[in-house]
Amino acid sequence: MEKSYTSGTNPILKIDCPDPDVIYVDGVFYMISTSMHFMPGGEILRSYDLMNWEHAAYVYDRLDSTGAQRLDGDEHIYGKGMWAASLRYHEGLFYVVFVCNDTHKTYLYRAEKIEGPWSKDTIEGFYHDCSLLFDEGKPYLVYGNTDIYLTELAPDLSAPLEGGLHRCILRDEGNPNLGYEGSHIYKINGRYWLFLIHSRKDKWRRVEACFSACSLTGEFTGGDVFDDDMDFRGSGIAQGGIMEGPEGVWHSVLFQDRGAVGRIPVVVPVEWISDVSDNLIPRFGVMGKAPKMISMIDLNPGYAYKPLTGSDDFRYDPRMICTDNRTDYGCFGFKSIWQFNHEPDMDLISCDAVKGKLWITTDRTVKNIFHAKNILTQRMIWPGCSAEVTIDGSKLNDGDYAGLAAFQGDYALVGIKREEGKLFAAMTSYTNPSDDIWKLGDDPGDVEEIVELNDDCLRVRVSADFSDINKDRDVAVCGIYVDGEYLTIGKEHKLRFRLDHFTGCRFGLFMMSVKEHGGKAGFSEFIYIIP
Repeated sequence: MEKSYTSGTNPILKIDCPDPDVIYVDGVFYMISTSMHFMPGGEILRSYDLMNWEHAAYVYDRLDSTGAQRLDGDEHIYGKGMWAASLRYHEGLFYVVFVCNDTHKTYLYRAEKIEGPWSKDTIEGFYHDCSLLFDEGKPYLVYGNTDIYLTELAPDLSAPLEGGLHRCILRDEGNPNLGYEGSHIYKINGRYWLFLIHSRKDKWRRVEACFSACSLTGEFTGGDVFDDDMDFRGSGIAQGGIMEGPEGVWHSVLFQDRGAVGRIPVVVPVEWISDVSDNLIPRFGVMGKAPKMISMIDLNPGYAYKPLTGSDDFRYDPRMICTDNRTDYGCFGFKSIWQFNHEPDMDLISCDAVKGKLWITTDRTVKNIFHAKNILTQRMIWPGCSAEVTIDGSKLNDGDYAGLAAFQGDYALVGIKREEGKLFAAMTSYTNPSDDIWKLGDDPGDVEEIVELNDDCLRVRVSADFSDINKDRDVAVCGIYVDGEYLTIGKEHKLRFRLDHFTGCRFGLFMMSVKEHGGKAGFSEFIYIIP
């Protein structure tokens, strides 16, 4: 049979999928990436060509339902949550292992099918950026930052094996930027191969490194194997493993910082070549570069992938459809393209399936959008995208604010506010003044423009532009429709990727109360626009 090929461009997904780990099982590629504070989490994507991907499953709906994960009081897990999962398949089971940086636990999920159900356990200890290895019937974790450790686990993976192997296998001493982390370990052709990310020491730039050893007790030797930026803002491409696909062809999936839109996956060819000692070593890229054009074997020609972002008419009942179609409606009964900003309170959310309207009610007052519950989000797309939604403000209380956000640490909001009994269209922006990139802002933002309305409903739009490849110019522009005419409102807002959220910018449907709780807002006709 003649082989079929798929062609495409790097980066592959154009959306925020940091810290990817990819495996190839029975003719299918699966990828997991960091979810941070968004729920449901542990999203796994599926592909038949490494180029096109679709949603396959969420590993969990909720983690531990802590106060911070539920946004109780002033608690939150922005920039924390689930980081850098390891995805493995061993003896008929899929495994996902990751740490959660707010609970300081290591979670272990197992399933017979990628779609689940996934069973939840924990591994005693905390293993940063861990990688799971099964070798000769024994399980191990490799993990750490700057100092990289190897620890043998008990047969049931519940804890380190008492008296088992435990050693530091690498150190990245004296690195002023980022030491080794993002471990991915494999046994290939009788040797142990460890892939890591770190920064160059002379400047901030992500680089992929590779070390190998003939045994788990032996010395790991190697160094940097890939240093490229695809001519984008000097931003390096790194962190990810390698996988053997069809016909023995190897690739790596790494990520690249692309500014405010987030960290986007890049496919890099890997070729095994002989070194001066006639040992096989991996060579990344084409002439040391990530190719901008890629051609891949297509294992499922003609397959129609379901999009990872999209529009929504809300003409369904989330309480019922999740049971009937968990793959497509895995976000607590909403389409799987959505994730909530934290664990949602579904008692405050409903859909009018007949009228096609999502209603979000508040149960407390907040000081800014970061503490608003039940923000329904979608990832933005590089190099630019827009979204529109109609807001029903008829049931807002005084001080309520509902609308569409460019949701990130430095945010822009457009929507309806009720003040002194009147409804206004308002655009609000916020830029964190702190030099501490981990510090979450406490301020309510600045109202850039406000326009009194004559109607309870308002259609709004947020557009984002990430297209400047040379400068850190990522911006959002807000607009409203008045009498059918589109008008910009407020000023162009600069977006920034900061570690207070540690995620790419998203569209977010928000409702928050400042003076009294109990108000509600309706959202309808959400349209996702890709130029």
